[in-house]
Amino acid sequence: MGIKLQTLKVLDSKQLEGAVEVARKERASGFIVLPSPRTNSYRKQIVVLVANSRPPAMYPLKEYVEEGGLIAYGPNVLEMYQRAATFVDKILKGRTPSDLPVEQSTKFELVINLKAAKQISLTIPPNVPARADQIIR
Repeated sequence: MGIKLQTLKVLDSKQLEGAVEVARKERASGFIVLPSPRTNSYRKQIVVLVANSRPPAMYPLKEYVEEGGLIAYGPNVLEMYQRAATFVDKILKGRTPSDLPVEQSTKFELVINLKAAKQISLTIPPNVPARADQIIR
């Protein structure tokens, strides 16, 4: 497919600008921001830097899109917290944590920011927003 992947590790907020600059110099055609506590804590800064560099970006959580990012596809965090509460309830009622099953997210959400798409002159096919859980205009 002719796709070249490049991993840009960022250990602190000071490295963010340099990482995005490297991607810009390499003429990156897009970004995928992976989920982690670190990237989430720099969410706003990441969105601004990536938007200024112009390539489309995909994020792991809808909060990035609410900050101005283009598109997010990831687990519904509210549902995850609700499921966690049921585990806490079971533990408080005497269940041993190691006896409880491991669960994976079952509900994922697609969030698209059409305003961000317009800012980078990106046309999103009509069938994509039709499948979105949330659209920001």
